Amino acid sequence: MPATKILYVITTGYSGGAQSHLYELCTRLPRRFSPAVIMGHRGTLGDRLVQAGVPVYIIPSLQRNISLKRDMKAYRQLCAMVRSLQPDLLCLHSSKAGILGRLAARRLGVPAVFTAHGWAFAEGVPPLQRFLYRQVERWTGRYCQRIICVSNYDYRLARRYHVAPPGRLAVVHNGIAAEAVPSATPQEGPRPVRIIMVARFARQKNQILLLEAVSRLPPNQPFELIMVGDGPLLESVKGYAVGLPIAGKVYFPGDREDVDQLLGDSDIFVLSSWWEGFPITILEAMRAGLPVVASDVGGCREAVAEGRTGFLFEPGDVLTLSQRLSQLITDQELRRWMGETGYERFITEFTADKMVEDTVQIYDDALDRAEN
Repeated sequence: MPATKILYVITTGYSGGAQSHLYELCTRLPRRFSPAVIMGHRGTLGDRLVQAGVPVYIIPSLQRNISLKRDMKAYRQLCAMVRSLQPDLLCLHSSKAGILGRLAARRLGVPAVFTAHGWAFAEGVPPLQRFLYRQVERWTGRYCQRIICVSNYDYRLARRYHVAPPGRLAVVHNGIAAEAVPSATPQEGPRPVRIIMVARFARQKNQILLLEAVSRLPPNQPFELIMVGDGPLLESVKGYAVGLPIAGKVYFPGDREDVDQLLGDSDIFVLSSWWEGFPITILEAMRAGLPVVASDVGGCREAVAEGRTGFLFEPGDVLTLSQRLSQLITDQELRRWMGETGYERFITEFTADKMVEDTVQIYDDALDRAEN
């Protein structure tokens, strides 16, 4: 029996949560599936997929930013490529790919599954953007067999705004590889407590809040802050940091391939976002045995067990963030216990194998619905 051909579509191949999610799916699917991927830019994801033997196709006009002329071109090229590759199932990731892909699926009569990596109309998103994306998601939500939400929060949001009937929605939490990660680099003598944030430098991630929080820490608390990532706001965040009294304790290593090693060499993980889906970076931190301090948005509250694996704070609450960081900096035993508890929670609930198993059930159901 020939393998079921799955064609994934994602907007960009640059490093990110959706990209990590897609890589795990493509490389862990049962042998009865044959995956291929369309993306707008090859990036790190494309390179890794090619190395793993997964076919990758590029549509340069498929980009994150909205442009009616370019998006129409991307839609036409996507339709042509889907028609040529003749997949059994179209699996769509990220908002732009999800919208254009569902329209293509409807036009070509191909069954589709859309995975929402955090809705573009979530709380914290600018009001006009929220309104527009709600309307678009309601419109395109009818053009796929199933919609996967990566958090219960996103599922409830989809229900509240009638994106699709309840029977078409499902929740599958993100998962990452459970394989061993690099051990911490041996240190010569004591060093400051290392706080790390791994995120794209964009409005959503709100790195400025973290800088303000560490600026409020007592002068006698030894720390250093590593802010990993790239993005449109990187230079402005760097400029803001330069003007702070703690500037000498803040480091910007850029977009790194060795994030696991950086996490392993750190002590506390922070995510200060205004909104989120289900952040894979939190899972990576839990796998590395770090306590997590995250804003209480989206799926963060489903990954972080308050008071056991880390702490949650209201988005934008600089005072609470600073207080929680101070508490962890001064209590090594608390850091150790929360890190161990977080690792156990990760192994139990958030591995890639569990995510793939749950996702495959959705794929099979979508194919059954299309046949019937």
